Amino acid sequence: MSRYAAFVLLLSFGLVFRLSHGIEVNVTDGGKLCLYANLTLSFSVSYEVTGNKSKTVVFEVPESASSKDSKCDDTSPILMLSFGEGHSWSMNFTTKDKSYQADVITFAYNLNDSTVFPDSLANGTVTVTTKPDITNVGLDTCYSCKSEDVIQASAEVNMTLSDVLIQAFVVDGSRSQNLTTCAADTPTPAPTLTPTPTPTPHVTNTTTVEPTTNASTTVVPPTTPAPTLPTPATGNYSIKSDVNGTACLLANFGLRIGFKQNEKYQEVNFEPPSEASGTCGVNRSELVLVSNDITVKLTFTNDTKKFRLQAVNVNISTSSGVFVQSNNTLSLWEATVGSSYMCNKEQNFTITPLLSFYTFSLHVQPFDVKNGLYSTAEECLADAESYLVPIAVGVALLVLILIVLLAYFIGRRRNMATGYQSF
Repeated sequence: MSRYAAFVLLLSFGLVFRLSHGIEVNVTDGGKLCLYANLTLSFSVSYEVTGNKSKTVVFEVPESASSKDSKCDDTSPILMLSFGEGHSWSMNFTTKDKSYQADVITFAYNLNDSTVFPDSLANGTVTVTTKPDITNVGLDTCYSCKSEDVIQASAEVNMTLSDVLIQAFVVDGSRSQNLTTCAADTPTPAPTLTPTPTPTPHVTNTTTVEPTTNASTTVVPPTTPAPTLPTPATGNYSIKSDVNGTACLLANFGLRIGFKQNEKYQEVNFEPPSEASGTCGVNRSELVLVSNDITVKLTFTNDTKKFRLQAVNVNISTSSGVFVQSNNTLSLWEATVGSSYMCNKEQNFTITPLLSFYTFSLHVQPFDVKNGLYSTAEECLADAESYLVPIAVGVALLVLILIVLLAYFIGRRRNMATGYQSF
């Protein structure tokens, strides 16, 4: 993601204006302006090509882009642009009390579009989501941020917003002249220097009184242990190559995410979403899960013999900000291509120094799914070890029985020999 491309974003019901300083957007409803935006947006997108290599491409939104799916609303307006063969970019807003915020940015790009993604090994539409830092904007004001805001939407997609001026809720068809300025544009005030007062000379009595010291005890409040989370719910996910096709990727698992943000470690259970998105390819498949304020993307690859989980990207919106972590050099959940990987036991995986996964009742098959069903499973070591204990106990009991029987027959034979000698 070393290169960024100017990504032209414009929304209006029929009018598109290209300005030297960015893109101006006028969305109208009933002939009145209801949403206004003026911004500069750049993208960098990479994808897999032959030879287990990645390629980065840049592209702009054409002036023929359709804005028919954008809308104004009293509580949740949407800024959206569709272009090319299945590409789109959108920003969703919501109100809260007397302010509004941008909840989520969604960018979808179609790897089947060979004009934009030549030689792509994967196919289908990839969707990435992220939460911009646009919050607490007054309802009758425009959000203004001239500074650059670099957002990592995923391991493959970066975006940079700058020269932003947005009013998601326009009152009476007129754009407000009042601004809510982002923190990056707000100058940091210089520290105020307080002069050190000159001590005033004073007369002391010749009689010294011994001070009385009152001992104070600081009571340290007891530390409340963090509550134990219940076992996370198991999500059942499937990806289809097309609307009428059968599943080409299957996955079932419960997921707990541990992450460290601002020196504070916390764990959350991932609530399974009702739907999943992703892509299926010959050597690369993706599963994208979005639930509440958490986005998880799992990337699977194969070398024609074995498949594995190679990349993980996590985006979590918290009260402390946006937590983003990714790792593209993993080798987890490995199994033979044509089979599935299964692990019923709880597993703990360190994705990055700041991110951990805890999986429960895991079953996944990202390639060669037949008739929408799992193939024979290759089990993890933890499950295999769980069978060793009863097997070992059974073998021990069998050996014990054999020893008892052997001792019995040896003792019986000796008794019979002693009886013969008595004659």
